[in-house]
Amino acid sequence: MAIDQTKQYTYADYLTWTDGKRFELINGRVVEFPATLSEEHQRISANILTQIAILFLGKKDRCRLYHAPFDVRLPLYTETNDNSILNVLKPDIVVVCDKNKIDRRGCLGAPDLIVEVITPRTARYDLNDKFELYQMAGVKEYWVVFPNDKALISFQLMDNGKFDAGTVHTAENKIHSNLFESFEVDLWNVFENND
Repeated sequence: MAIDQTKQYTYADYLTWTDGKRFELINGRVVEFPATLSEEHQRISANILTQIAILFLGKKDRCRLYHAPFDVRLPLYTETNDNSILNVLKPDIVVVCDKNKIDRRGCLGAPDLIVEVITPRTARYDLNDKFELYQMAGVKEYWVVFPNDKALISFQLMDNGKFDAGTVHTAENKIHSNLFESFEVDLWNVFENND
């Protein structure tokens, strides 16, 4: 697909792209990513995913857990038509507690928790563009993982609709989510064998 950076694309356009590349849309602007992720990225993402999955096992009315590639459509207002949705992202890990937001194509609306694993190529994008969009859409918690630093910054959505300044967690810490009772992720296990 030839991307025209002067054009605004919609989710309807996005659905027609079949060349195997990974794309996201922010305000109709196309962002292209490599088709595959590094081994380190996959390992860290899988370690977080596993710990979250274990926390949800056996819980009645549990939230749903997804991992990339999984489309999250973020209408910022009331647009739900494919031709009007301008924001489509593929976060590394997504937790959605409102089952009405899930359909056969992914999630329509703000997930409760999003986790992104930073790469040198995506750092600015994850910490600026996605940060702003997740905040505006009302994502309750946003975790950004820094593999090289063996650290994670967690952002909580405050009552004023803005993320807080963020809390830095290192490999020696356990993260406690404000969203879920007894929710804890051990970062030592997330970053194990990551030298």
